[in-house]
Amino acid sequence: MAVIISMLRGVNLGGHNRVKMDALRTLYESLGLRDVQTHVQSGNVLFRTEGRDLVRLGKRIENAIEQTFGFHSDVVLRTPAELRDVIAKNPFADRRGIEPNKLAVTFLASDPGKEARDKLLAMKFEPEELHMEARELYIYFTNGMARPKLTWPLIERTLKTSGTSRNWNTVTKLLELAEAY
Repeated sequence: MAVIISMLRGVNLGGHNRVKMDALRTLYESLGLRDVQTHVQSGNVLFRTEGRDLVRLGKRIENAIEQTFGFHSDVVLRTPAELRDVIAKNPFADRRGIEPNKLAVTFLASDPGKEARDKLLAMKFEPEELHMEARELYIYFTNGMARPKLTWPLIERTLKTSGTSRNWNTVTKLLELAEAY
C-alpha cells in the first residue's frame, strides 16, 4: 500500500473555498483511502492507497470535492520518493541566507514541456528568482510573498497547466510526515 501526498489548490485562502480539515479527512476516507491525515489548513492530505493510477485518483478526489463542498479545487498528488527528489533538487540549497518561508515550490499537475518552461524562465520578475524542473517550479521571493511580480495566473497562462504552491517549510514537513507512515 503506497503513501501519497495530496495538495489542494486554493483551499482556505482569504476566506474562499472554506473546508474544515475533519470534513476533508472524512471525504478522503469515503473514497476508500486509508490512514488519512491532514497538515495545516491549506489542503495538505496524506493517505495510503492501493491505487496505482494517480491521475485517475486525482480526478476522483477533485470530483468528490466539487460534489461535497460546491467548488472545484485542483488536486496535485506526489509520492514520498517524488517529494524527496524535489527536496534534493532544490536549486537554493547551497545558498546562504535563504529564508524557507520565502521559498515556494509550485507543484504542477503535468509537465508543461520545454517550450513553455523556457518561455516562463525568459520572463523578468526581479527580485523573484525562478528555477524549474519538469513538474516543479522553485520560486524565491526575496521581498516576501505579499506582493510578488510573478503571479499564479501568469504562471498558469504561460505553462498551460494547473498546480499549487507550498512554502519550503511545508514541503519538508510533508515529506517528514510521509516518511513517518
